[in-house]
Amino acid sequence: MKLSMLLVQRETLLRQTRLANLAFAYGKLLEFTARIARARLTGTVSLKGAAPDAGRYWASLTALEGNQSVIEEHFTDEDIMNLADVIAFTTGADDLDLTFRIEELAEKFLAPLRGDLERAGVTIDSGAQTVTEPNES
Repeated sequence: MKLSMLLVQRETLLRQTRLANLAFAYGKLLEFTARIARARLTGTVSLKGAAPDAGRYWASLTALEGNQSVIEEHFTDEDIMNLADVIAFTTGADDLDLTFRIEELAEKFLAPLRGDLERAGVTIDSGAQTVTEPNES
């Protein structure tokens, strides 16, 4: 491929990349909401992104109601980091620090993301039910 062709296609490629990242985020949030529903998790939680400058090297999901052990039973540190990354990406938050009811994750984050994708002309199909990491393909 020629450099000049890439430069001509740059805007289209950037748009497609953003849509692909939004689709990936949608799939990941779909997985999280399904896990939350299956486990019947409820209650207010605090989700904080990693902030190395503040000495927080991993994202945290803290139960503000109920038992923290239930959160830890259903989500690994890596799961929580992925959740924080996806939500930070979709909300544009640089310093993620949110409080919400865990059972409302789909309503709060998934529904607006779905609307953004649909407005961009993306059709949500059943293939969105599972997402693989890029290095797993």
